[in-house]
Amino acid sequence: MADIQSLISALDVFGRATDKASLDSANSWLQDFQHSPEAWATCNVLLQNPDAPPAAKLFAAQTFRSKVTYDLHQVAPENLSALRDTLLTALERYHAGPRTITVQLCLALAGLALQLPDWDNPVQQIIDTFGMNPAMVPTLLQFLTNLPEEVNGNTRIPITDDEYRDRAEILLTQNSQKLLELLSMYYQAPGITTNVRNQIFLCLRSWLVAGEVSTYDFAKTPLFAGIFEALSSDELFDQAVDVICEFIHETQEIEDNMPVIELIVPRLIALKAEIARNQEDPDKIRGFARIFTEAGETYRVLLLEHTETFFPIVEAIGECSAYPDLDIVPITFPFWMRLSQNIGKKPSVSPLFQDAFKSLMQVILTHLQFPADLSTLSPQELEAFRSFRHVMGDTLKDCCAVLRTENCLLATRQLITTALARGPDHVTWQEVEAPLFAMRSMGAEVDLKDGVAVPQIMDLIPSLPDHPRVRYAALLIISRYSEWVNMHPTYLPGLLAYISSGFESPDAEVSAAAGQALKYVCQDCKKHLVEFLPTLHSFLTTTGKKLIQEDRRQVYEAIGNVISAMKMEAAAESLRTFAFDILAQLHTVSTQPTAPTKAELQESYNGLENLETMLHVIRSFGSELPPACQQTCEQTWQIFDAFIVKFGADPEVADRATRVVRRGLDFFGDSALSVAPAMIGRMSFSFEATGLAAYLWIPGKVISRFGNDDEPNLRGSFKEFYERSTQKVVSMLQTGSPREYSDVLEDYIQMLVQLEAMAPDIFYPSSVFPLAFTANLAGLQVVQSDTIFSSLDLILSIVSHNSLDPAHGHQAPKFLIYAAAIKNTIEKEGYHLLGGLLQGLTGNTFPEDSTANIHSIFRYLAQGWSGQLVSWLGPVLEQLPPGAAPNEAKLQFLNDVTA
Repeated sequence: MADIQSLISALDVFGRATDKASLDSANSWLQDFQHSPEAWATCNVLLQNPDAPPAAKLFAAQTFRSKVTYDLHQVAPENLSALRDTLLTALERYHAGPRTITVQLCLALAGLALQLPDWDNPVQQIIDTFGMNPAMVPTLLQFLTNLPEEVNGNTRIPITDDEYRDRAEILLTQNSQKLLELLSMYYQAPGITTNVRNQIFLCLRSWLVAGEVSTYDFAKTPLFAGIFEALSSDELFDQAVDVICEFIHETQEIEDNMPVIELIVPRLIALKAEIARNQEDPDKIRGFARIFTEAGETYRVLLLEHTETFFPIVEAIGECSAYPDLDIVPITFPFWMRLSQNIGKKPSVSPLFQDAFKSLMQVILTHLQFPADLSTLSPQELEAFRSFRHVMGDTLKDCCAVLRTENCLLATRQLITTALARGPDHVTWQEVEAPLFAMRSMGAEVDLKDGVAVPQIMDLIPSLPDHPRVRYAALLIISRYSEWVNMHPTYLPGLLAYISSGFESPDAEVSAAAGQALKYVCQDCKKHLVEFLPTLHSFLTTTGKKLIQEDRRQVYEAIGNVISAMKMEAAAESLRTFAFDILAQLHTVSTQPTAPTKAELQESYNGLENLETMLHVIRSFGSELPPACQQTCEQTWQIFDAFIVKFGADPEVADRATRVVRRGLDFFGDSALSVAPAMIGRMSFSFEATGLAAYLWIPGKVISRFGNDDEPNLRGSFKEFYERSTQKVVSMLQTGSPREYSDVLEDYIQMLVQLEAMAPDIFYPSSVFPLAFTANLAGLQVVQSDTIFSSLDLILSIVSHNSLDPAHGHQAPKFLIYAAAIKNTIEKEGYHLLGGLLQGLTGNTFPEDSTANIHSIFRYLAQGWSGQLVSWLGPVLEQLPPGAAPNEAKLQFLNDVTA
């Protein structure tokens, strides 16, 4: 009774408590209770007690299901038959519901049947127990529905593969014929209710999904006609659709199932007329779309080999594709995609299929049109429609595979010219924009040498109406066709003029599309655009100042692409020209006597982003810098140093400035070595002053690149940064939790990883090594997987270091120093290390792939610190939350490790 009262109290917490601590405590107690041996009897008492709260009864049923899966070993073999009878009795008691309890008891019985070879014929016994009483038939059907789902889906049941195969054969395969006979009998029984028929369909579908029902046997039963007849019933429709789809799917071995397919197809063709009759009922159309699409996909080979016989299925799918409800239309798209792939492999295409794909293209072009009044859509609906247009665009590509891209493009262009011929007062922007979107979608299929369709599209673009949506769509066509333009550079001047005018549009989306178009044209046509670079510089210094930052950033990306195509000396001069505009702005705000305005600072932030973008595209000129770049590394760093000193406490400045420095390291390569010590020193003081993670990031990159260099000033800067940053990180962790400083820990630990790998002579002998180890352990408590992996990698590198191996430990005097530092630190921090590993492992806070590292770390601890490991382990296990692992599992683990 004490257990029952405690259980009810714990469950009650979820109905009234709102604080996390109470909920966590109750949840931990319930998890421990579920694993306890006493739970079997307690749950049985609760299920037998009519006065027990509903939540307690449901929890008891759930616990039986859970314990049958995980804890059946707690029941003595001689008591297993009694457990079976207990569950059968409980199922009889709850045959009228609640359904949630019935389902859990059915799952428990199914799991028990799988693990109990002495239970000779579980299915027959349950049929005998529940099948003769009409009131209990729904319970029998529920069990039969859950049985294949549990047998095939519950992979946690602890049995061998051979045991599983034997029991699955006995439980399912040997009973499939009996199941069909039983379901047929119930389906035809006088007075059968709609609810029971739905249950029959659910059960039938479950066995079909499991692959346990022979299509031949099924086709011989009254159920075969029944599932098609049920489509006329609103109450049975959905379940009948599910069964028909699964049944069709099961006939996918065409040659083996031809007699059954010959029975199915006439019923499908007769069903086709229902699509037109049910146009006002989207739920019915959805069901028909699923049935015909499943048939189309399953019988694709037959469609192609016996087109005239099976073509009504294609026509039915086409009708569903044309339905105005865009939630239903995509059901058909996988069929069209796979059919186009099959047709594309054939030397010729049947006119019937050509007509079908022509109709489909017209349908998609209609679906692509925005509504006449956009205000009829909510913002969420509008965004969903825009996303769905891209899905429809993929189906247009399928049309290209069958009809040829050139023909599709010309037909789509004709829609625009026909609409424009009616005059500006008689054409809507939607009629022009939808075909433009279609052309953009089909652009991926364009032959880069095409000299028929694409030239006509490019000639059409300048004459399009000056509507923002139309201009937006046209600019994105230019983006998509930029590779074609590279092969036909004569179109560049006109297209660049069209793009340039797009930047002047007051519509933000049009301006953004112009930026994207310029980026791709410069990326793909860069060899043809070198002569336009002065024009682009002039554009930036005039019109460019009016652009929003995202558009301006895209222009700089475009410029970077053009520079990357130039000869090195000319490229260096061009980069210098564009970069020095930005550097001059940084120098001005850093040195002017008065505080910069907010606009001036924002311009500096934007300049940093633009410079980063250019450097990211250009990357490097190689190890030998051209003359124009020889002195720029030191000059640039002086400007950046002054800028960081003055404004570096701002997180946005820190982030953007260090991102550019990172690109500068890549660009200058070994030439950056001259400024590396000063750079490390600035990062050290800036991190100490601000605690911003960005200042940890750059030293890690410098150590990664120059860690093997013996230059004394550089090594000194590494050591100073290591010690100062460690002291700062430790002080931060004393005032807040690791999760509050997760960004700092991520970059700090990554820096330690680089230092340990590249400069162990600095990493291990330092007096801050124990502090760094402690700070690294804090990385195990964050939620970011990358940080946890980095922390584990560093721990593994430390505990497996060669200096600890007697075979290597005396080869170098420095190894004695390393080994002493490691041993002393692990002896002091091993308890916390072990606690962090086991808490993350049992608390599911570590990523799945981290297990191998944890195994390795544990093995090295067992080798090097075996006595301490055993002394740490007991208290660590005691500290684990009750829900993390059952007490008996903890004890077993401790005993195994100790032994």
